Amino acid sequence: MLLRTVAAAIAGVVLALAFEPVGASYIIPFAVAAFVLVTYDLPVRRAWLPGLVFGIAFCYVLMFWMRVVGYDAWAALSGMEAVFYGLLGLVAPVLYRYRAWPVLLAVAWVAMEAVRSSWPFSGMPWGRLAYATAGTPWEKALPYVGNSGVSLLLALLGACLAWLVLAHGRDRLVPALTLGGVLAVSLLPALAPYSADMSDETTVAVVQGNVPGDGDDILLDHRQVTQNHVDATTRLADEVAAGDQQEPSFVLWPENSTAVDPFEDGAINADIEQASEAIGVPILVGGMVDAGPEHVLNQGIVWDPDTGGGDRYTKWHPVPFGEYIPWRNVFRDNFGRLALIPRDMIAGTRTDPLQVAGIPVADAICFDVAYDDGIHAQLRNGAELVVVQTSNAMFIHTSQIDQQFEITRLRALETGRYVLVAATNGVSGVIAPDGTVLDRAAPRTQEVLVEQIGLSTSLTPAVRIGPWLDRACFAITLVALVLGVLPYRRSQRAKGRNA
Repeated sequence: MLLRTVAAAIAGVVLALAFEPVGASYIIPFAVAAFVLVTYDLPVRRAWLPGLVFGIAFCYVLMFWMRVVGYDAWAALSGMEAVFYGLLGLVAPVLYRYRAWPVLLAVAWVAMEAVRSSWPFSGMPWGRLAYATAGTPWEKALPYVGNSGVSLLLALLGACLAWLVLAHGRDRLVPALTLGGVLAVSLLPALAPYSADMSDETTVAVVQGNVPGDGDDILLDHRQVTQNHVDATTRLADEVAAGDQQEPSFVLWPENSTAVDPFEDGAINADIEQASEAIGVPILVGGMVDAGPEHVLNQGIVWDPDTGGGDRYTKWHPVPFGEYIPWRNVFRDNFGRLALIPRDMIAGTRTDPLQVAGIPVADAICFDVAYDDGIHAQLRNGAELVVVQTSNAMFIHTSQIDQQFEITRLRALETGRYVLVAATNGVSGVIAPDGTVLDRAAPRTQEVLVEQIGLSTSLTPAVRIGPWLDRACFAITLVALVLGVLPYRRSQRAKGRNA
């Protein structure tokens, strides 16, 4: 057990290295294979331990950026997510009794990722296997099978690799052929990449205004943050008027481009009006909007130069203990750090795209981009373009901004849409449907990106599949466990009698 536990810790760290800032994506199947090997042939009462250690090593390294919120927050979040890998280790011995255990283990891995991406509270999708495939041939499978499908292929590759290691002599032929077949299937989309059909074109502008000081405190001088975005937009207007720059159909500002309610604060309202009138086209503003004395909304607001603030998208997935406090009556008096969150952010439920300059736009605010539900819902209702409004200033000196930008690149591939990213001070960019970064602003700079992009009304197979693959994986895992528990218990009793 000691050897298995140490190997599990090493394997968890190795899997974390597949993600940014290292980005060694090709080690994913080997890390999954190691998970199998350290849990294989162990009873349920012992298999959970190497599974948990694997999860601890993986999550604590992957999400080390959470330390800027607080080492206690990093420890709590990473520890909670690690538990899911312990649970996977707990159920694995039952699945290993099936002849098709490599398939069932891969299915259970995806089911585990789906559960931890939605529970508890709103879950935490960070660390899905698919989120480490940017720049690899596997990314080409995203528009066909989505993030869950790519995770399934990678987990199956790892399980088949472990099967090959466990087999002996001539028994290795079948796992070797299976491994080769799965590898071929996983790479097949790279030979026939999905081609996104564009129905129209438009020009857009993405503004990264920058944050004063060290760049990691959006509230240090939040009015200057807004002023930075106003100044950058006004300069763009001058360049358009001089013929030095194309006129955009709309301008995208990031999350927290105003940290106070732009409908209630007269000075901020006037600043946004100034920028909007100067450029003469709508600005999609990221603002905090009051919702009473105890609540706040994190919104993308379509600000028209003639009519002011109008159509709005509200963030679907506020961060628990970061943007709202679950069970506030329990935690408020016990944890001093939570006193810094005086109001709870209310989650949005909008499924229709925003109408920005006549273009149906799917909006995602910060961590929303890591979740499938909100973006898919807006695309199924006609969105022709995806935008991501994010702040990330708190994490500007960590690998979080690179991890999130890679997730965003993969969203472009999965959805078959151009994706615009506006961040307060990094990373902002314009991404094509094939994952190519057309333009990118350097972190901690003030820059305006102007690009001609395509609009699309078609839906990729991945968006059409939506949550059904996750649901199928969960159902298959549940059925396999129910049908396998009784034979497993009988086999364990038999081993006990023979011991």
